[in-house]
Amino acid sequence: MKRYLYIVCSFMAIGSFAKAQQNNAVLADSAGVDECVQYALKHYPEVQQQYINEKITNSQIKTRLADWYPQIGMNADLQHYFQVPRTLNGGQVVNAGVRNTSGVDFGLTQNIFSRDALLASQTKGTVIQAAQQNTAATKIDVAAGVRKAFYDVLLTREQINVLDEDIIRLKKSLHDATSLYNAGFTDPTDYKRATISLNNSVAQQRAQQALLVSKYATLKQLMGYPNDQALNLRTADASSLEQEAVFDTTTAAQPQNRIEYKQLQTQLALDAANVKYQKWSYIPTLSGVAQYNLAFMSNSSFGNMFNRNYPNSFVGLQLGFPIFQGGKRTQNIHIAEMQMDVDKLGQDNLANSINAEYQNTLAVYKGDLVNYTTLKDNVELAREVYKTISLKYQVGGIITYLDVINAETDLRTAEINYSNALYQLIIDKVDIEKSLGLIQY
Repeated sequence: MKRYLYIVCSFMAIGSFAKAQQNNAVLADSAGVDECVQYALKHYPEVQQQYINEKITNSQIKTRLADWYPQIGMNADLQHYFQVPRTLNGGQVVNAGVRNTSGVDFGLTQNIFSRDALLASQTKGTVIQAAQQNTAATKIDVAAGVRKAFYDVLLTREQINVLDEDIIRLKKSLHDATSLYNAGFTDPTDYKRATISLNNSVAQQRAQQALLVSKYATLKQLMGYPNDQALNLRTADASSLEQEAVFDTTTAAQPQNRIEYKQLQTQLALDAANVKYQKWSYIPTLSGVAQYNLAFMSNSSFGNMFNRNYPNSFVGLQLGFPIFQGGKRTQNIHIAEMQMDVDKLGQDNLANSINAEYQNTLAVYKGDLVNYTTLKDNVELAREVYKTISLKYQVGGIITYLDVINAETDLRTAEINYSNALYQLIIDKVDIEKSLGLIQY
């Protein structure tokens, strides 16, 4: 027995450990955007809630369908009369019962026609589909949010890299300015300006590093990722990111691809079923019944009451039909039909809204694409200008150090603006794909 308990406890401990490992699962090093999205779809609480809602819906459907099965029940009672009921019979008052009675009733009811059970049977697939579409809509929102947060982290990291390179350049500029001052070619203003620029870049770098922590926290929250676990993201080069940002702007909007449009189609199917359901209220309900009753009686004591049984039983049909309800059934039918008309109009409005949303996101993407192309060229130009001016200053102060600072500032600004434009273009693409219904799960 002890050995059996030891084995059981061991398996329970192993199962608990495995579950804990699953709950605290982490991604491997250098996770890409797709790995982050897939992790979120498995661990984000809101997605898990939708899966639970699907199970709840399945159970609710089963409770409705259970009405088609035979309904069997039992009732039992035990009574003692202090005063036995009496009745008038043939001019004489006689007892109408005994002091002690007990009964056990077994009843069976079988629905033959019930509009509630019929509605559940005909709409179970549609209701399940609606629950699945709710889950899909949540997953789409989560996937889009994770993608944006992922690239937001990469953008902040890229800005830190730009500032790292800027600090390296400024340190070299400070060294050159100090050397020229010590050699008597320049006054102390140059290296002081270099020190100010270096301090400003270091301050900006630290601010971005603090912001990066916040961006990682946001990404982890959207993924359902453990806060106490490290999340290492894959670094992408500029060429791969440029490929990621490419989108065919000639793509036409197809409203039927959007999950919201599919959800509305499902709702229309449920509306049509509801119209039928209301019309079925004019059809009588019909069910079969069976009853078996055990009856025990005694006029003396409880002990003798169960010595003899007086059973009775019957089978039959029950028909129910409300003849007049003040027009309620007719009005319910009208309400169901008008609700269906409302949803049909909503479907037309949704199609127009989807097209307008796509056109807006497309316009933003095109504008940011032009901006990105311009800023990409600016980076090369700013880098060439900085190299030329820096070289002229190094050979003996042919130009002022203010020109070097301006060139370096222009280069840093061009690189930051370029990275902002590139990642903004990728985020714009996510918005376009979502508006077109291309993000599907």
